[in-house]
Amino acid sequence: MSLSSAAILEGDQGTKRKTESLKSPDSQAASVPQETPLQNLCLASQAVLERAQKQGRSKCTKCNSSRMFYCYTCYVPVETVPTREIPVVKLPVKIDIIKHPNETDGKSTAVHAKLLAPEDVTIYTYPCIPDYEEMKHEIALIFPGPNSVSVNDIPLSLQNKLEKKVGCEKDDGSPAEPVLKHAKVEPDGNFSELNSRSVSKNSGLKKIIFVDSTWNQTNKIITDERLQGLLQIELKSRKTCFWRHQRGKPDTYLSTIEAIYYFLVDYHQELLKEKYEGQYDNLLFFYSFMYKLIKNARSSAGKE
Repeated sequence: MSLSSAAILEGDQGTKRKTESLKSPDSQAASVPQETPLQNLCLASQAVLERAQKQGRSKCTKCNSSRMFYCYTCYVPVETVPTREIPVVKLPVKIDIIKHPNETDGKSTAVHAKLLAPEDVTIYTYPCIPDYEEMKHEIALIFPGPNSVSVNDIPLSLQNKLEKKVGCEKDDGSPAEPVLKHAKVEPDGNFSELNSRSVSKNSGLKKIIFVDSTWNQTNKIITDERLQGLLQIELKSRKTCFWRHQRGKPDTYLSTIEAIYYFLVDYHQELLKEKYEGQYDNLLFFYSFMYKLIKNARSSAGKE
């Protein structure tokens, strides 16, 4: 049976789904206008998804389960969506996604990131997560809090953590690794700009952690001792387009794939200091297609 947009809409009625709260109260000017969501993205052709949507559910190539577009347990496209027609996105940093065990796999957008950036994204189901103790000076957690910093503050914040780590190792009598120091450059003209850009590109950030859960479930994960002491990053305030937006929550609560996408855009522009030309837009390949299906279904339902 073909999965129509109306069927998708029907399945979403009454669904409550909240993802990370990633707002910054002083960044309202950076909000994405809700009246034009997901427009002007540089996306690969979605013709393959249009064909698959007309054909209906298909089998997962690994577990043979009946799915639409992709298998959310095996993280692979279904038979009607050839892998060669799915874009692959290369990310500047590795990403770990920690999913709450009660989070419904079929409703999570975290799967999109794994499908589209398979070499750079790993999904863990809590409590089975890595121990990040030895990498705290190279990792950041996307989560708002009293001690969270902006993307621009990542290099200095991680440098401080590295220096603290080295200092602790010296106190313990264990061998300490040298702290990298940047060459001094006179603050004028192109030399100052070049040095600033160099420091940003060598920010020390190697991995970003995202939490995939409802807002009420995040506390159990965030308070885990394995995540304590990590640098916390708060994103600019942007409005979600997610169709399972939790009732009573502000529209600045982003879905997981939105949070990943917006972080990478900010990282590219503010730390790499490079012009953004849609390098990570295909992370929204599945998301934007589903959004259009549901928007059209709701429009049709309103006319009836």
